[in-house]
Amino acid sequence: MLEVELERPSVTDTDTDVLIVGAGLSGIGAAVHLKQNCPNERWLIWEGRDAIGGTWDLFRYPGIRSDSDMHTLGYRFKPWRAAKAIADGPSIRAYIKETAEEHGITTKIRFGHKVTGADWDSETACWTVTASTASGNVTITTRFLYLCSGYYSYAEGHRPTWAGEAAFEGQIVHPQFWPEQLDYAGKHVVVIGSGATAVTLVPEMARAAAHVTMLQRTPTWMVSRPSTDAIANLLKAMLPARTAYDIVRWKNVTLGQWFYRQTRERPGKVREQLLKRLARLLPADYDLQTHFTPGYNPWDQRLCLVPDADLFKAISAGTASIVTDQIERFEPGGIRLKSGQFLAADIIVTATGLKLEAAGGMAISVDGRPVKIADTLAYKGLMFSGIPNLFQSFGYINASWTLRSDLIADYVCRLIRHMRRAGVDSATPTPAPDVQPARLAMDLSSGYVQRGADALPRSGNRAPWLVTANYSYDRKALLEGPVTDEMVFAAAAPARQPVLEAAE
Repeated sequence: MLEVELERPSVTDTDTDVLIVGAGLSGIGAAVHLKQNCPNERWLIWEGRDAIGGTWDLFRYPGIRSDSDMHTLGYRFKPWRAAKAIADGPSIRAYIKETAEEHGITTKIRFGHKVTGADWDSETACWTVTASTASGNVTITTRFLYLCSGYYSYAEGHRPTWAGEAAFEGQIVHPQFWPEQLDYAGKHVVVIGSGATAVTLVPEMARAAAHVTMLQRTPTWMVSRPSTDAIANLLKAMLPARTAYDIVRWKNVTLGQWFYRQTRERPGKVREQLLKRLARLLPADYDLQTHFTPGYNPWDQRLCLVPDADLFKAISAGTASIVTDQIERFEPGGIRLKSGQFLAADIIVTATGLKLEAAGGMAISVDGRPVKIADTLAYKGLMFSGIPNLFQSFGYINASWTLRSDLIADYVCRLIRHMRRAGVDSATPTPAPDVQPARLAMDLSSGYVQRGADALPRSGNRAPWLVTANYSYDRKALLEGPVTDEMVFAAAAPARQPVLEAAE
């Protein structure tokens, strides 16, 4: 009898079951969901920086704050207890860290692990992920890869260049890389930009600066609301924290969806109402048409929130102003505009936006073949056509980020549990022949979105490939809908083992 060993492909015992990339708001939330809903799964978090918090640790410019209320930006499972609903950056960072500590997440985070590449192997049904660290490159194998790394580059913001910059004798600062010791007290500051960052910086800097000018090419739609939620604080005084939080969360989600629907169905009426409100908050003779009336409808681009009307109060007090014009060149003492007007400046802040980045900047390949996220269709807003076992946490653009990231985490846990029960190792979203790309998954006309189109997947023409901005729809689809629709499941190849066979 001769023993002949016949080799069969192997199933890899991976280093971990789920690798979460990023320890910000989404990553910590994803870990809590996995711990609660998939207790048998092994998981780790790789974080490129040295701290928890993501966006809320990276950005340190004056006045940094949420532009969504914390009753919806906060986690569904952890009530926001502070009195202010529009919170500052340090408070949000503390909330994320507290969540991680309460749920035992911190010990599972590997800091200083910047993921650079991930390759899927179909034979073993696992990812091999590479990260750069201070000690060199490291790799890990994982069954599932869960990206919670956001959608923009942490290393680089969008920064146009202008003629004459070298001649400017003052300091030029980008908000993404704010100098810790920057002294702007008593100085003239020009903030270039009209988005959420500029709207936050201008009134905050105006408290100490001699004057702050917001220089914009075009206006942005803005709306003011109190930084505290009186109803929320009343309910918190009367009811258990979780009950009050759930009621306020439902209230704010409902009102937000109603308002967004109005901007789609009655944009002219919404424009009219927004301008009426602004007129009441600004000096009587203020030029609303030039400085506060965009050429697009509300929510064609993200609406800017002005808590407690602080920007409008600074304008009324004369400590801040808005100029709508284009830059001709920088000069030693400031900026010359195309109209000929000169803006004196000691400090220029380029609040000119983010640089979009796919998958945290990592290179992704499937069986050695490079894959571009921009060439894929988004599946239910969280996976990508043709890429197995890869999830991305991507929040709402017309509401709080966490509303969708919570739903995505729930769905990820549902899918993993289904696969374990079914005895399969890979899940690949695969569109039917009638599915066609319809638009960018991030459906905004904003400059940073259009500039970064190559970093975004496409939304399809029908479910489950249609990326929505509707929380009610997504809640039903992701919490109750099927996990098997247009998904191809497969088991890894059987393990290698010796096979005895008789031979003559």
